[in-house]
Amino acid sequence: MTKRKAAEERVFKVIFMNQGQVYEIYARQVSQGELFGFIEVEQLLFGERSKLIVDSSEERLKTEFSGVRRVFVPMHSVVRIDEVEKQGPARITPSEGGAGVVRAFPVPTPPGKGPLR
Repeated sequence: MTKRKAAEERVFKVIFMNQGQVYEIYARQVSQGELFGFIEVEQLLFGERSKLIVDSSEERLKTEFSGVRRVFVPMHSVVRIDEVEKQGPARITPSEGGAGVVRAFPVPTPPGKGPLR
């Protein structure tokens, strides 16, 4: 098997957070993006449309990403990236931490500089 053929057959599972939900998508290429602080995901993979059972979550992802060539995911949103043997179903699931709850990332402040003095 040539290197080019092996690279074309690679499958990555990318899990990331988006608006209080966990997205799990599959792609052929994942790299550090051209934009600082973003992971670039290309050649998204979805299941066959000829299946008898239709997964509404996967259909929602197909609709959301239709016409998209590349997805830029912020690094801080990425939960995990795995190279897998084969593609599974893409899905969106609610986050266990509470749906749609926005929390500020804790930032240490020097003594005497924060809101509490």
